Formats: sequence, structure tokens, C-alpha cells
Amino acid sequence: MADSIMSKAATMEIPINSNGDTGTLPEDDSLEQDLQQVMVSGPNLNETSIVSGGYGGPAGGIIPTSSIKGPAVRFNPEYVDRRRAPAPGPDIRMKSRGVGLPNSQSAATRLSQHTDQHPGSSNNNTGNSTEELSRGVAVEKLDSVKKWGINTYKCTKQMFSERFGRGSRTVDLELEAQIDVLRDTKSKYETILKLTTALTTHFQSMVETQQALGDTFADLSQKSPELQDEFGYNAETQKLLCRNGESLLSAISFFVSSIDTLVNKTMEDTLLTIKLYENARLEFDAYRSDMEELSLGPRDAAAMVRIEMAQHDYQIHRDKYERLRSDVTIKLKFLDENKVKVMHKQLLLFHNAISAYFAGNQEQLEQTLIQFNVKLKPPGTDKPSWLEEQ
Repeated sequence: MADSIMSKAATMEIPINSNGDTGTLPEDDSLEQDLQQVMVSGPNLNETSIVSGGYGGPAGGIIPTSSIKGPAVRFNPEYVDRRRAPAPGPDIRMKSRGVGLPNSQSAATRLSQHTDQHPGSSNNNTGNSTEELSRGVAVEKLDSVKKWGINTYKCTKQMFSERFGRGSRTVDLELEAQIDVLRDTKSKYETILKLTTALTTHFQSMVETQQALGDTFADLSQKSPELQDEFGYNAETQKLLCRNGESLLSAISFFVSSIDTLVNKTMEDTLLTIKLYENARLEFDAYRSDMEELSLGPRDAAAMVRIEMAQHDYQIHRDKYERLRSDVTIKLKFLDENKVKVMHKQLLLFHNAISAYFAGNQEQLEQTLIQFNVKLKPPGTDKPSWLEEQ
């Protein structure tokens, strides 16, 4: 009977609410602390007493616990799990008392409040992942700088070895000859471009002068009746020369534009590929020399690993060198064909236009412009605007 009374009293003293939170009422704090002390150290039956009866029942006497003998209260983990799990429905003790208790906060709400109070704990994983990502990027950059340093060292060593006659270099005699011819041709075409540009500038100034002189003669023809015919003849002659000069100027400008495209775009693009080819050739020879030096050394395990790595790098740079050599050969072939086609047309245009102008054959000059699809440009249109000059 004492055991049943004790279990009933212990059960009636445990508060239960909607989610098992015992800290919602101030009067239950002491009960919670007593219960935790009982779980830790066990009950002291010599100093406690049990009140018979329960809530809503008749009042009974106080039974001293010193006369009750029985097993001590033990910790029940299932009770803790039930206490942590949310239990739907109102608090049983509060319902018996007739007191309405508002719904307690959910676990997610309490977790969010805890996160707001302690923001560092929620961002711990995010901070770690960001730090790992930054560390990975730094390692990649360090590896790329290391590879670049090794490659630069080997290429510099190979370059000095070639200059001082201590190292060998790969030479394609036929391709090297074509490259030399291209560079010489580009230099001569640049001279043609420079001279024809100067001719265009000077001739444009002459046309503008002739136009101004013709306007002056025409004005004096109106203001000088005694010399009206003479001024009129000279005005017509200067206007005719100015018109023919504009036609020739359009032909020369078209010639200069075509030469500029050929020299500064087509040839420059081929020379850029040639530069890449020469750099690839230097790298190929550098790694080839490195592999040959390792092959002449000892053959232990560490040396064999280095030789395999050197052979791998050698094969990569050899493929790159052969690919760029093929690209240079193809571009030189197409450049030669394009150069012949463009220069044949432009040289014929330049010759016919110059001959027709100085022969005074206006009809032939106009036919030449029509034949080569040259549009007539008035003087001063090729000059850059004020905004472009700024």
C-alpha cells in the first residue's frame, strides 16, 4: 500500500503540458529541481513525507516515510524520452484545476531563438566549407605558379644553351626559310604602305588647294568684268583637275586600305601563330634535353619515376609543337595565295588610275573606278573627326 501511495504521489507531482516542457509555470520550478536531485542522488526517505490523496480528493493525513521500506527510485530513460517528445492536448493538471494554458513554443521556434542569440554556432559549418574552398583555390594557384616557374626555368636554360652553342635545337629548314621570306615581305610591304599613305596625304592637300584656287578664280570672274573670260577658263580648269584628283584620291585610298589590311591583319595573324610555334619549339627542346639528361643518369626507383614524368611532359610538348607547326604551314600557304590575289588587283588599279589621271583621260579614270568597284570620296572624308582626334 505504501508503494502504491508513493507511486501515485510521484505521478501526481509530475507536470505534463503540450510538449513536455516543465519550465512554463513558476510554481513547478521547485518540483523540477527536487525531481532532478532524486534522479541523481536518490530519494532520502528518512527526511521526506508523502501526502495521501491527490488533487481534487479528500484531504488525508501525512504519512511519515521513515516507516516505509521499499526500493529506491531509479532513473527511467523512457520517461525522459516521453518528456522530450511533444504531447498533443492540454496540460492534465491545469485542466483539472480549470486553468487555461496557452500553447508553448515549438522546438523549431526555440531553436531559431537560440540561433538568434548564438549566431556563431549556426554558421559554423558554412564557415568551415568557405574556408576549405578558399584553401583549395589557394592551393591551385600555388600549383599553377609552381608549374609556370619550372617551365620558365627550363625554357630560359634552353635558350641560353642555344645561344652559347651548348645545346641542340630542332630546326625545320623549309619552314624556317618560308618564315624568313614572310618577315622580309612584310617589311617591304610596310614601306609601300608608308609611302602610299604619304602620297595620299600630299595629293589630298593638292586637291584641296586646287579646289580653293578654282573658287577664287570663279569669284574674281564675277567681280572683274575686264578679265571675266580669263578667270572663268582657269576656274573651269582647276575644277576639272580637282574632280579628277578626287577620283584618283579615291583609287589611292582604296589601294592603301587593302595594303593595310594585308599587312597589319593577315600577315600579323600569321606572324602571331609563328611566334606561338617558336615558343612551342623552345619548350619542346627544353623538355627533350631534360629527358635526355635523366636518361643518362642512374636507374634507381626514384630516377625511373622522374624519367617517366619527363617522358610524359616531353610527349605533351611534342604534340603541341607538331600541331603548331602544321598550323603555321597551312597559314603560310593561304597567306601566299591571298597575297597574290590581292596585290594583283590592287597593283592593276593603282597603275590604271595614275596613268589615266596624268594623261588627262577622265573617261578612262572613271572606267577604272567602276571596274574595281571604287566609290568616289570627296576630299577630307578620310580625315578623323574632332572627337576621334581627342
